[in-house]
Amino acid sequence: MANRYHTSIPSLQQKTAAGMKVQEIVYCGIFTTLIAAGAFIKIPIPVVPFTLQFLFTMLAGLILGGRLGAVCVAVYMLLGLIGLPVFAEGGGIWYILKPSFGYIIGFCVASYVTGKMVETMHNLTLAKYLIANFTGLFIVYAMGMLYYYIICNFVIHTPIGVWPLFLYCFILAVPGDICLCILAAFLARRLRKVTNLS
Repeated sequence: MANRYHTSIPSLQQKTAAGMKVQEIVYCGIFTTLIAAGAFIKIPIPVVPFTLQFLFTMLAGLILGGRLGAVCVAVYMLLGLIGLPVFAEGGGIWYILKPSFGYIIGFCVASYVTGKMVETMHNLTLAKYLIANFTGLFIVYAMGMLYYYIICNFVIHTPIGVWPLFLYCFILAVPGDICLCILAAFLARRLRKVTNLS
Protein backbone atom coordinates (compact mmCIF):
# COMPACT_ATOMS: atom_id res chain seq x y z
CA MET A 1 0.00 0.00 0.00
CA ALA A 2 2.78 2.40 0.96
CA ASN A 3 4.78 1.54 -2.14
CA ARG A 4 1.75 1.98 -4.39
CA TYR A 5 1.01 5.39 -2.85
CA HIS A 6 4.64 6.42 -3.23
CA THR A 7 4.84 5.54 -6.93
CA SER A 8 1.64 7.46 -7.69
CA ILE A 9 3.32 10.78 -6.85
CA PRO A 10 5.33 12.13 -9.81
CA SER A 11 8.95 12.88 -9.00
CA LEU A 12 10.33 16.33 -9.69
CA GLN A 13 12.84 14.59 -11.92
CA GLN A 14 10.18 12.63 -13.87
CA LYS A 15 9.97 13.60 -17.52
CA THR A 16 6.80 14.58 -19.32
CA ALA A 17 5.84 13.47 -22.80
CA ALA A 18 7.58 16.58 -24.13
CA GLY A 19 10.85 15.44 -22.60
CA MET A 20 10.97 18.13 -19.90
CA LYS A 21 11.31 17.36 -16.22
CA VAL A 22 8.48 18.45 -13.95
CA GLN A 23 11.05 20.54 -12.10
CA GLU A 24 12.01 22.30 -15.34
CA ILE A 25 8.36 23.05 -16.14
CA VAL A 26 7.87 24.58 -12.69
CA TYR A 27 10.93 26.81 -13.06
CA CYS A 28 9.88 27.84 -16.57
CA GLY A 29 6.45 28.78 -15.26
CA ILE A 30 8.01 30.85 -12.48
CA PHE A 31 10.31 32.76 -14.81
CA THR A 32 7.61 33.29 -17.44
CA THR A 33 5.47 34.84 -14.70
CA LEU A 34 8.37 37.00 -13.49
CA ILE A 35 9.04 38.24 -17.03
CA ALA A 36 5.37 39.17 -17.44
CA ALA A 37 5.36 40.93 -14.06
CA GLY A 38 8.58 42.72 -14.97
CA ALA A 39 6.83 44.42 -17.87
CA PHE A 40 4.69 46.36 -15.39
CA ILE A 41 7.51 47.34 -13.04
CA LYS A 42 8.69 50.26 -15.11
CA ILE A 43 10.11 53.75 -15.10
CA PRO A 44 8.67 55.84 -17.95
CA ILE A 45 11.28 57.33 -20.25
CA PRO A 46 10.81 58.55 -23.85
CA VAL A 47 10.25 55.97 -26.62
CA VAL A 48 11.30 52.76 -24.77
CA PRO A 49 10.17 52.51 -21.11
CA PHE A 50 12.63 51.01 -18.61
CA THR A 51 11.27 47.79 -17.10
CA LEU A 52 12.58 44.80 -15.15
CA GLN A 53 11.96 42.41 -18.03
CA PHE A 54 15.63 42.44 -18.98
CA LEU A 55 16.59 41.34 -15.47
CA PHE A 56 14.25 38.35 -15.46
CA THR A 57 15.04 37.26 -19.03
CA MET A 58 18.76 37.30 -18.20
CA LEU A 59 18.20 35.36 -14.99
CA ALA A 60 16.15 32.78 -16.89
CA GLY A 61 19.11 32.05 -19.16
CA LEU A 62 21.76 32.25 -16.45
CA ILE A 63 19.94 29.96 -14.02
CA LEU A 64 17.99 27.57 -16.23
CA GLY A 65 20.39 27.42 -19.17
CA GLY A 66 20.05 28.53 -22.75
CA ARG A 67 17.31 26.17 -23.88
CA LEU A 68 14.98 26.66 -20.94
CA GLY A 69 15.74 30.36 -20.71
CA ALA A 70 14.66 30.82 -24.32
CA VAL A 71 11.56 28.68 -23.69
CA CYS A 72 10.51 31.01 -20.84
CA VAL A 73 10.74 34.10 -23.05
CA ALA A 74 9.13 32.34 -26.03
CA VAL A 75 6.14 31.27 -23.90
CA TYR A 76 5.83 34.82 -22.57
CA MET A 77 5.95 36.17 -26.14
CA LEU A 78 3.34 33.66 -27.32
CA LEU A 79 0.98 34.51 -24.45
CA GLY A 80 1.20 38.18 -25.37
CA LEU A 81 0.69 37.63 -29.08
CA ILE A 82 -2.46 35.54 -28.55
CA GLY A 83 -3.99 38.45 -26.66
CA LEU A 84 -3.11 38.25 -22.98
CA PRO A 85 -2.09 41.73 -21.72
CA VAL A 86 1.38 40.68 -20.58
CA PHE A 87 3.38 43.17 -22.64
CA ALA A 88 4.20 46.64 -21.35
CA GLU A 89 1.40 48.11 -23.47
CA GLY A 90 -1.11 45.27 -23.68
CA GLY A 91 -1.12 42.26 -25.95
CA GLY A 92 -2.35 40.91 -29.28
CA ILE A 93 -0.88 39.91 -32.63
CA TRP A 94 -0.81 43.60 -33.62
CA TYR A 95 2.06 44.02 -31.15
CA ILE A 96 4.52 42.78 -33.77
CA LEU A 97 3.98 46.14 -35.52
CA LYS A 98 5.11 48.05 -32.44
CA PRO A 99 8.68 49.27 -32.93
CA SER A 100 9.64 48.13 -29.42
CA PHE A 101 8.69 44.49 -30.13
CA GLY A 102 12.22 43.90 -31.37
CA TYR A 103 13.46 44.14 -27.81
CA ILE A 104 11.21 41.23 -26.81
CA ILE A 105 12.64 39.15 -29.67
CA GLY A 106 16.07 40.21 -28.44
CA PHE A 107 15.22 39.00 -24.94
CA CYS A 108 14.57 35.51 -26.28
CA VAL A 109 17.80 35.33 -28.27
CA ALA A 110 19.86 36.90 -25.47
CA SER A 111 18.47 34.52 -22.87
CA TYR A 112 19.52 31.59 -25.04
CA VAL A 113 23.00 32.96 -25.75
CA THR A 114 23.81 33.96 -22.18
CA GLY A 115 22.53 30.64 -20.90
CA LYS A 116 24.68 28.72 -23.37
CA MET A 117 27.71 30.82 -22.49
CA VAL A 118 27.31 30.04 -18.79
CA GLU A 119 26.77 26.35 -19.54
CA THR A 120 30.14 26.16 -21.27
CA MET A 121 32.08 28.09 -18.62
CA HIS A 122 33.91 26.42 -15.75
CA ASN A 123 34.51 27.87 -12.29
CA LEU A 124 31.90 30.56 -12.77
CA THR A 125 32.96 33.87 -11.30
CA LEU A 126 31.18 37.19 -11.11
CA ALA A 127 33.29 38.42 -14.03
CA LYS A 128 32.17 35.50 -16.22
CA TYR A 129 28.52 36.17 -15.41
CA LEU A 130 29.05 39.81 -16.32
CA ILE A 131 30.64 38.86 -19.65
CA ALA A 132 27.59 36.74 -20.46
CA ASN A 133 25.20 39.49 -19.34
CA PHE A 134 26.87 42.22 -21.37
CA THR A 135 26.83 39.94 -24.40
CA GLY A 136 23.10 39.54 -23.85
CA LEU A 137 22.73 43.29 -23.43
CA PHE A 138 24.43 43.87 -26.79
CA ILE A 139 22.10 41.36 -28.47
CA VAL A 140 18.96 42.93 -27.00
CA TYR A 141 19.90 46.46 -28.05
CA ALA A 142 21.19 45.45 -31.48
CA MET A 143 18.01 43.55 -32.33
CA GLY A 144 15.73 46.07 -30.62
CA MET A 145 17.17 49.11 -32.36
CA LEU A 146 17.30 47.44 -35.77
CA TYR A 147 13.67 46.31 -35.46
CA TYR A 148 12.65 49.76 -34.23
CA TYR A 149 14.29 51.45 -37.22
CA ILE A 150 12.77 49.06 -39.77
CA ILE A 151 9.22 49.23 -38.38
CA CYS A 152 9.26 53.01 -38.03
CA ASN A 153 10.76 53.79 -41.40
CA PHE A 154 9.38 51.06 -43.64
CA VAL A 155 6.20 49.67 -42.04
CA ILE A 156 4.26 52.28 -40.05
CA HIS A 157 5.85 55.23 -41.85
CA THR A 158 6.81 57.31 -38.83
CA PRO A 159 10.44 57.95 -39.82
CA ILE A 160 13.13 58.13 -37.18
CA GLY A 161 16.73 59.10 -37.87
CA VAL A 162 19.80 57.21 -36.71
CA TRP A 163 20.80 59.81 -34.10
CA PRO A 164 17.33 60.07 -32.42
CA LEU A 165 17.18 56.28 -32.46
CA PHE A 166 20.59 56.03 -30.81
CA LEU A 167 19.68 58.72 -28.26
CA TYR A 168 16.29 57.42 -27.15
CA CYS A 169 16.74 53.70 -27.69
CA PHE A 170 20.29 53.37 -26.38
CA ILE A 171 21.83 56.32 -24.53
CA LEU A 172 18.78 57.05 -22.36
CA ALA A 173 17.85 53.41 -21.83
CA VAL A 174 21.12 51.50 -21.39
CA PRO A 175 22.36 52.85 -18.01
CA GLY A 176 19.53 51.15 -16.14
CA ASP A 177 20.08 47.89 -17.99
CA ILE A 178 23.79 47.98 -17.18
CA CYS A 179 22.81 48.10 -13.51
CA LEU A 180 20.48 45.14 -14.12
CA CYS A 181 23.39 43.21 -15.70
CA ILE A 182 25.38 43.64 -12.50
CA LEU A 183 22.40 42.74 -10.29
CA ALA A 184 21.65 39.64 -12.40
CA ALA A 185 25.25 38.46 -12.04
CA PHE A 186 25.08 38.67 -8.24
CA LEU A 187 21.69 36.96 -8.10
CA ALA A 188 22.63 34.22 -10.55
CA ARG A 189 25.71 33.22 -8.52
CA ARG A 190 23.47 32.51 -5.54
CA LEU A 191 20.35 31.16 -7.21
CA ARG A 192 22.05 28.84 -9.71
CA LYS A 193 23.36 26.71 -6.83
CA VAL A 194 19.89 25.92 -5.49
CA THR A 195 18.01 25.07 -8.71
CA ASN A 196 19.68 21.69 -9.26
CA LEU A 197 19.51 22.34 -12.99
CA SER A 198 23.12 23.44 -13.50
